Amino acid sequence: MWDYDINELKKSKWGKKLILERQINRGIYPSSREKIDLKQVKKHWKELDIDPQRRSFFKFLIWGK
Repeated sequence: MWDYDINELKKSKWGKKLILERQINRGIYPSSREKIDLKQVKKHWKELDIDPQRRSFFKFLIWGK
């Protein structure tokens, strides 16, 4: 995430949500070994601003719907 300090983002709820959105929408990860945290995705599912097609795909992957 070139436009934000990742360590500062991880300190706030807004920042954690932004990281999740970017991971899902753009495939951007803070490090090459870090994966999307499924618990966080489920927790913030209704709040995340995700591309509609990706939302549908993730909904299928997570809940099988």
